[in-house]
Amino acid sequence: MTRTKLIRIATILTPLVLAGCMSTDDGGIYGEKNAVFAKVASSTLVATGKQSVWVQNQEQATALSKRAHTMVHKKTISADTAVQVALLNNKGLQAAYADIGMSAAEVWQQSLPENPVMSVGILGIAAPDLGLFRAVEGMIATNILSSMTRKRRVDLADTKFRQAQYKAAVETLRVAVETRRAWITAVSSFETIYYLNQGKAAADAASELAQKLGQSGALPKAGQAREHAFYAELTGQTAEAKLAAQLAKEELTRIMGLWGTEVDYFVPDKQPKLPRTIQTKNAVESEALQKRVDLQVAKLQLEASAKAYGLTESTRYLTDLEIISGAEVEREREEDGVETSISPQVEFEFVIPIFDSGKARLRKAELAYMRDANLLAEKAINIRSEARSAYKGYRSSYDIARHYKNSVLPLRTKIEAESLLTYNGMITNTFELLADTRAKIGTLLQSVNAKRDFWLADANLNAAIYGGGASAGGGGSAVTLADAGGGH
Repeated sequence: MTRTKLIRIATILTPLVLAGCMSTDDGGIYGEKNAVFAKVASSTLVATGKQSVWVQNQEQATALSKRAHTMVHKKTISADTAVQVALLNNKGLQAAYADIGMSAAEVWQQSLPENPVMSVGILGIAAPDLGLFRAVEGMIATNILSSMTRKRRVDLADTKFRQAQYKAAVETLRVAVETRRAWITAVSSFETIYYLNQGKAAADAASELAQKLGQSGALPKAGQAREHAFYAELTGQTAEAKLAAQLAKEELTRIMGLWGTEVDYFVPDKQPKLPRTIQTKNAVESEALQKRVDLQVAKLQLEASAKAYGLTESTRYLTDLEIISGAEVEREREEDGVETSISPQVEFEFVIPIFDSGKARLRKAELAYMRDANLLAEKAINIRSEARSAYKGYRSSYDIARHYKNSVLPLRTKIEAESLLTYNGMITNTFELLADTRAKIGTLLQSVNAKRDFWLADANLNAAIYGGGASAGGGGSAVTLADAGGGH
């Protein structure tokens, strides 16, 4: 092979060499669906104790749907069961997991060299005495700047991919926390109905007695109306409580992603008992800073901004650089026949930074970095405050719930028992006995609300440490017999 031919071949193949190996890479770990989701599954398992699954095909979707149906259909479900069903069955959560795959595919895409662009031109078609053509020109264009910055772009895409993983984990924790809160609210609503029905029975007895005493003239009309009004108002309040319980259960159903026959499930009529001891968090702030998943998202956002700033700085002046090489094959008529000549060609194409020197792009990247740095600092401060608030709410709500259980309820029970003794001894009348019974039921309702607030605070504390949602308040509106008018 002559030197001239070697030069020609090298000229034509130069763009391909500069572009790198044009392999059909399978993406490595970024192309493995289970591998990219493993980080989400492991991090959320620690916080929730439940399994999270990314559905990849119809077969998996069918299997998980059957599993969820088995767990809830015509069964009384616990809070843990509700959370597990939501993590397996919530379609919005599955949609959030798709962002992980999209980010992984972006890293995969950025890791591949840019395809060269080839152009072929035919000149002098059907030229006289030359046959089909007079000249053929072939050119291959390769973006050199893309090859030079590929490593930086892959690194930036990988950072955003890891950020997408943590965002998916945050969404998983959010669904878990909302499911637990919805379960607590639903159960406390049905427990409220239970005690309201007891109060309604006492009010019904008082209303009936008032009517009979009124017929005998022993009770004035104002006293009769007072007892009738209390019974009527309590009836309305019970109906409102039933509606609230149905809506609370429907919210739980919606979060779990249930429909059709799967909605035929039950929740307990009473909340779990208060624990004997509660968690002690002496360093709740540092624990939250170490474990909060959304803080990791903010850190990765800052890291991505820093890398984007570096990439912008490296391409500040040279925004586009292409090498164009190829050859021109030309045919000419000579005395002894048609002679063919090959002329190699090399061109460089780039943008001259006369008007845009890149200062504006660099400034935007710098400000984006400063913005994300401040957002990260704010996130850290807020997490500290949320952790402190959640723990204070957790401890205080436990003390309040224990106070109702150990102090207020025993006193009301004793008052009711003493009223019954004095009633049997004909010292007090029936209305005084019923009033004490209503007061006890009112205290029971307050105790239900206090216990609900504790379990909500428990869920909020977990969210404050691991992430998944800002701490909520005490829950639904407190229901007491005093709200019905005629309370004591």
